[in-house]
Amino acid sequence: MNFSTIDICAGIGGIRRGFELTGRFYNILSAENDKYASITYEHLFGEDPFDDITTEDFKQKVKALKYDVLMAGFPCQPFSRAGLKEGFNNDTKGTIFNHIAYLIEISRPKAIFLENVDHLVTHYKGQTFKKIIHVLEEKLNYKIIGVYRDSNGQITYNTRDFIRNSRYFGVPQNRPRTYIIGFDRCYFGQKVDYLNSELPKEGYNLNYKDINDILDKGVPLRYYLSSGYYNTLKKHKEREKGRGNGFGFKIINEANIEQPIANTLLATGGSGKERNLIIDVIDGVAGKTVPGKKSGINNDCVRTLTPNEWGKLQGFVNYAFINENKKDTFSFPKEVSVTQQYKQLGNSVTIPVIQSMAEYMLECFEKLSN
Repeated sequence: MNFSTIDICAGIGGIRRGFELTGRFYNILSAENDKYASITYEHLFGEDPFDDITTEDFKQKVKALKYDVLMAGFPCQPFSRAGLKEGFNNDTKGTIFNHIAYLIEISRPKAIFLENVDHLVTHYKGQTFKKIIHVLEEKLNYKIIGVYRDSNGQITYNTRDFIRNSRYFGVPQNRPRTYIIGFDRCYFGQKVDYLNSELPKEGYNLNYKDINDILDKGVPLRYYLSSGYYNTLKKHKEREKGRGNGFGFKIINEANIEQPIANTLLATGGSGKERNLIIDVIDGVAGKTVPGKKSGINNDCVRTLTPNEWGKLQGFVNYAFINENKKDTFSFPKEVSVTQQYKQLGNSVTIPVIQSMAEYMLECFEKLSN
C-alpha cells in the first residue's frame, strides 16, 4: 500500500524527499511561503509550493483533500536558541502550530509527522511542548509516539524520546532535532496504543567517517577567510573567553580532533558558518589577494564550508537526488544566491533521518492494518 502526503511549511522539500525515498509515499499538495525556498522547491520537484497555510483558501483546499499523512517542518525561529524565544506569543510565526492543528482537525489525516528544533521540548520550561502534546493527544485524539498515560489517565512522557541526532544517521553533523509522529485514534482505534513507542535512534551509513570525507577539493578562494577577518574572529573569541563564555568561531577539523564532525548548520548568516570553519591547506593560497576581500587570505588556510558541503551534511548532495543512472541531480536554481543556499540548507532537515522516520511509520501502518 502506498500513502499520500501533504508537505506544509515545506522549505526546499527535505521532508518530502525523505518520505519519497521509501518508494511508498507520494505528495499531492505543498505549501511554503518563502519566495526563494519556493523557487528551489519548484526546481527540485517541478511544482510551485508558494502558498500560505494561514489563509482560508488554503484551509479549504486541504479540507477538500483525501490524504494519509500531514508533514510539517514548522518554523524554528520562535522555539530556537538562536531565535526570538516568543513561542505561541509571536503573531507571525509562533501561531503556525495552531494553524497546523486546525488543518489536522478539519482533514483528519491517518498520521502526522512534525519536525522542529531540539529546544522545542524545553522552551518556556517545557510549557510550549506540553501545549503541543496536549492539543495533539487530548483535543485531536492522535496517539503520539512516546506519550503514555499513567494510572490516573494523565499524559506522561520523557522529552528525550522525541530528540534524535543526525550524527547517528550517517552524516558527520551534530544536529539534534525534535520529531513528533502521531496516528489517528478515530481511524485506527485502540490498535494505536500497541505500536512500538520508540523512534529510530540510528540509521543509514552514507560512508562518511567524519567531516574530512565530505570536503570538496579545490574550492573557490572566496570561501577562504581574509587575514583581517580571521584576526577579528580570533580577537572576539579571546574577549568572550575572558568573560567566561564559549562563544566564537570553531575550527572543526583541527589535527588534534580524532573524528571531527560539524556543529549544527544554522540559517543565521555568518554565525552559522563561523561555527564550522575548516583548515584546507593549498600551496600558494596563504596571503593571496582575492577580489572583494580587504586583505589577503589568512596564513592558516582557514575557510568556511561551501553550500555543496552543507548539502552533503543534510543528505541533499550525494544521496537523496541520485537517479537511476547513479548521477547526482541535486542543484540550486541559478537565481538562488549563495547566501540563500546557506539559509535554505540550514533551515532544512537531514534527509537520511527523515527517511528512517518514514520507514518507521510504514512499519506502524503495517501493524495497524493487521
